[in-house]
Amino acid sequence: MRVVVGMSGGVDSSVAAYLLKREGHDVIGVFMNNWEEKDENGVCTSQQDWADVRDVCDTIGIPYYSVNYAREYMDRVFSHFLSEYKRGRTPNPDVLCNREIKFGPFLQEAKRLGADYIATGHYCKIAHENGVHLLQKAKDQNKDQTYFLNQLSQSQLSGVLFPLQDMEKPEIRRIALENGLATAKKKDSTGICFIGERNFRKFLSEYLPAKPGKICDLSGKVVGEHEGLMYYTLGQRKGLYLGGIKGEEEGGRWFVVRKDLTSNTLYVSHGDETPLYSKSCEVSGFNWIPFERAENSFECMAKFRYRQPDQPVLVTKKKDGGLHIDFKEKQRAVTEGQYAVLYDGENCLGGGVIESAEY
Repeated sequence: MRVVVGMSGGVDSSVAAYLLKREGHDVIGVFMNNWEEKDENGVCTSQQDWADVRDVCDTIGIPYYSVNYAREYMDRVFSHFLSEYKRGRTPNPDVLCNREIKFGPFLQEAKRLGADYIATGHYCKIAHENGVHLLQKAKDQNKDQTYFLNQLSQSQLSGVLFPLQDMEKPEIRRIALENGLATAKKKDSTGICFIGERNFRKFLSEYLPAKPGKICDLSGKVVGEHEGLMYYTLGQRKGLYLGGIKGEEEGGRWFVVRKDLTSNTLYVSHGDETPLYSKSCEVSGFNWIPFERAENSFECMAKFRYRQPDQPVLVTKKKDGGLHIDFKEKQRAVTEGQYAVLYDGENCLGGGVIESAEY
């Protein structure tokens, strides 16, 4: 069986390729170059990743290729990323990257190479039952990545393998080390993939003009100045620089509770987190995996950010295709632009974009 593995230059995809090769499959490694810009030190961050992919594939003994999807990434993912920040929202480009790139052009390239299946280093499970493809949680709940795959379709899931689905991270590291893979001790990537270790505000300012404005507490009192609403997200504590306000030494830390684009005002609270807790949210563009629920209203579990413990909710379908989600317990910092992802036991039911939260 021919399997084309999407290789990022990290330890997870390296071990995924190794395991498939060990099982006797005809394995091909493909590296996706999605971002060509150099970082602030003049280094193209993908160069080291590509070098690690070549090293790993040589060690395993499989052929490898590099494909360039920088233009597709700019058009399908990064342009949306910028437009959302312009609206004062906090997007999740990794979700779009999976739908539009890793399971889009990459999937087509794999078919061109004669693949029976594609495989990635994601931590999640896939089950195929009577022609229906189910996306399920991984064994390693701390690393489960179904949240990021909530926008995939049945056709995209039909020919996918997740070799790491029953493994935990320490075991992955051990296998990589024992088999001399160059990525065995490589640090896991964090944050937004195309920004890397760079300063986020400096990076974003290169694409969007910052507009400073007032920081006010919930009474309307001006307590400082922000550098641009796009740099802040709900619940944020760091980077507010409000620690030295006279008379506010006690009572906890400052954090963001609201952004008003009309007046370009950032609202903050001091100590009291209750303004961050909402009772429900509106969700648009919901992608059902594997198919839409028949009931107009049903109970299930949900995540509103990656690695959040499952939360019990009541879901009501709307005529426009969106969802109204009531929380059994109030939720902290449910953020516009992020994804609400639903679960029924181990099965991921799909996800949609959070448009607003009701407090």
